Amino acid sequence: MNIEKILKALADKNRLRILNILFRRELCVCEIEEILGLSQTNVSRHLSKLMQSGLLDSSKEAQWVFYRINKDFFEKHHALAQYLKSSFNKDETFTLDRKKFEKMSKSPVSGVMIRCERI
Repeated sequence: MNIEKILKALADKNRLRILNILFRRELCVCEIEEILGLSQTNVSRHLSKLMQSGLLDSSKEAQWVFYRINKDFFEKHHALAQYLKSSFNKDETFTLDRKKFEKMSKSPVSGVMIRCERI
């Protein structure tokens, strides 16, 4: 892993917002858009940078691509994961994003249906 790519990926608040919600569960682009209130293009661009840095993994099912935290990376860099999670808990933007994620996760009707579990 290239430390410069990792640090550049972490240097953007929207990418940190994406990591914040992906620490909870994998999501597709449309779900991330809905939670963060960002455009599809913007979300896709940020996801690309996070993927290139090795912070995320993805899998494709039909037309959907699901993004998730790269568990191997964050297990190897456990201190970084703990630091990020702790920092997310202290910032109002990240807290509001998590609340919106939780609300949408529980709502049977929303702009997009957020899955409880993927089969």
